[in-house]
Amino acid sequence: MKHTLGASLRHDSALSHATGQARFLDDVAEPAGMLHAALVPAPVAHGRIAALHTAAAAAWPGVMAVIRPEDIPGENDIAPIGSGEAMLAEGVVEFAAQPLAIVVARTRDEALAAAAAVTADITPLPPILSIAQALLDPHWLVGPHTMAQGDLAAAMAAAPHRLSGRMELGGQEHFYLEGQIALAIPGEDGDMLVHSSTQHPTEGQHVIAHVLGEPYSRVQVQCRRMGGAFGGKESNASWIAAAAAVAARIAGRPDKLRLPRKLDMAVTGKRHPFLYQWEVGFDGDGRLLALDARLTADGGHSLDMSGGVVMRALTHSLNAYHVAALRVVCGAVKTNHVSNTAFRGFGGPQGAMLMDDVLGRVAHALGAEMEAVRALNFAGGQNPAETPYGQALEGDLVRRVHAEARADAGWDARRAEIAAFNATHPTLRRGLGCFVSAFGISFGIPHLNQAGALVHVYTDGSIRLNHGGTEMGQGLFIKIAQVVAGVFSVPIDSIGITATSTEQVPNTSATAASTGSDLNGWAAHNAAETIRDRMAGVAAAHFGCPVGAICFEDGEVLGVSGNQRLTFAELAKMAWKARVSLSATGFYATPELEWDMAAVRGKPFFYFSYGAAVAEVVIDTLTGEHRVLRAHLVQDCGRSLNPAIDRGQIEGAFVQGMGWLTSEELWWDAQGRLRTIGPSTYKIPGSRDVPPIFEARLLESAPNRADSIFRSKAVGEPPLLLAAAVWNALRDAAGRPHLDCPVTPERLLMA
Repeated sequence: MKHTLGASLRHDSALSHATGQARFLDDVAEPAGMLHAALVPAPVAHGRIAALHTAAAAAWPGVMAVIRPEDIPGENDIAPIGSGEAMLAEGVVEFAAQPLAIVVARTRDEALAAAAAVTADITPLPPILSIAQALLDPHWLVGPHTMAQGDLAAAMAAAPHRLSGRMELGGQEHFYLEGQIALAIPGEDGDMLVHSSTQHPTEGQHVIAHVLGEPYSRVQVQCRRMGGAFGGKESNASWIAAAAAVAARIAGRPDKLRLPRKLDMAVTGKRHPFLYQWEVGFDGDGRLLALDARLTADGGHSLDMSGGVVMRALTHSLNAYHVAALRVVCGAVKTNHVSNTAFRGFGGPQGAMLMDDVLGRVAHALGAEMEAVRALNFAGGQNPAETPYGQALEGDLVRRVHAEARADAGWDARRAEIAAFNATHPTLRRGLGCFVSAFGISFGIPHLNQAGALVHVYTDGSIRLNHGGTEMGQGLFIKIAQVVAGVFSVPIDSIGITATSTEQVPNTSATAASTGSDLNGWAAHNAAETIRDRMAGVAAAHFGCPVGAICFEDGEVLGVSGNQRLTFAELAKMAWKARVSLSATGFYATPELEWDMAAVRGKPFFYFSYGAAVAEVVIDTLTGEHRVLRAHLVQDCGRSLNPAIDRGQIEGAFVQGMGWLTSEELWWDAQGRLRTIGPSTYKIPGSRDVPPIFEARLLESAPNRADSIFRSKAVGEPPLLLAAAVWNALRDAAGRPHLDCPVTPERLLMA
């Protein structure tokens, strides 16, 4: 029977995706009288607004309303955390393309044309457009926070060797296939139903309620699926939904807001760029003795998610390694860029890059092999396993994934073949690189680690499942369905998957931080178990046996002897006749989490997921062009709920990370306007960028802790870090220990 946990079942929407039958938000039938909204973007990155001229737009054919900041019925504040982030700029423009107004019209074309007719008198102010510029007179959005241990000054002074470095790491556009979109439908008495392409329906509900001036209970947010998100539809989707809701409220009719791709890229946040500055002390073998590092993030113009990104970057700054004496300082500065936000890995990838930059340069300075230096500094084994903030890593798994990835790649044989190739080829050079990661799983804010679910069993034996997680293509819904099918021991086809809705499960956390299966899986499990136990009581009374003797197996319910059996549907109908509830809510809160950000101490993660990758590249020394020839990945997924889904996540995350580090360059002009807007100027990886030899597998015989959901581990974010193996391979091929990212052909050629 195909309900078995751990089975490689296909994505629940795989067939409908492939045939085009899956309905995304723009496929939903438009309500009668629906209007369309468009945003008016600011033309400058920083300036004082003297006047906003909307008369021409208001007179445009088909225009029903032009909404200015003062027209917002509630608060002009869309901050997901804290307050003070305007939906429509008031007084001051903080970044180029910041929305100034919303135009509502009968058609989308009319709304876009009218929006282009809005003009503004803006007195320019000098913008801050880089981290280095911001640090001259910093306005800190977050921190800086310090993680420290040992006597840094003494250890640095006593170190036989010292080295300092600086590295820049760029941001990344989410480039989801389905752009930002929301459909708002006003109801009676202040009610508002909003269909939103969102990872966080509850946050959308809160932000919409704030701008409408209504209680949360008057707003319902619903999402069946997204065409990709990667963190870009956590806080950003909330204000898009809020803008649509304001337009619907003021116009009194349903309203849709769908951003054009170029505007979508200009007005939504990115992965945080980082600047690294560090000094390290080490011995002649490459053992790190002291580390003094500063990591500074570009937060953009407002707080958004920067607090969590900084926390995760700081806690992942040592990655899988140990340094006895250290000080790592991390914070986010304000710039006149769009407010940077959540992105797959949420600061973890940026933090983990620090140590490989350090290790690579130390190995180069000593003339040593980087993998030997890497292994010498792993946490655990002969080194302490505890992180500087107080949580221990599993050193045996760190070493296992490293050894297995190297073995899968045939490291020594590849090294010899690459050396022979490089010795004979005049212009092409190959390189080999590795990366090892230890990624903490949980939201960094403890109270976010909770989830709810709602399960109904019907009298024909079919089951309806709802939970707070959202489906963005990652396969969450099929995994949770497998959990519920496993509890009842029924076929997976018995489980009806439903849209995520704040009306069904309230007060949910975002589907983010790789916690979707952990949190929602347990919540759904607990709801299903409650119903199963009630049904077992009915079966026990019918069979005349103890409840403990009842067994649910392959769609049937068995009593103490083999000839006592009912189908699951028969028992469901029997329970209904006995007036036993077949509906239950489930709740789960991750245990044992504690975190003090001021002290940078605690146990913020439920567990760690470990992974390693080996990549081989070739570069053209005349042009800087480069390609990845091979990649071998080993990822720890515990006891996987669905290996097929997990392998897909591993492969996709690696390729997305490869794009971040090699080709996806965000470029602003001197006026602070983003110029890489669209696929013609922003290069995400394509099918031909995937390594021709690409092997990804799950680490075997490594079940998670017993109180995890069926001893599985999260997989959404951790594999993205493994793409740093490509960066290390490029450094190896170029013979340059320092390469800023993204390593575009131009940047590599200049190196």
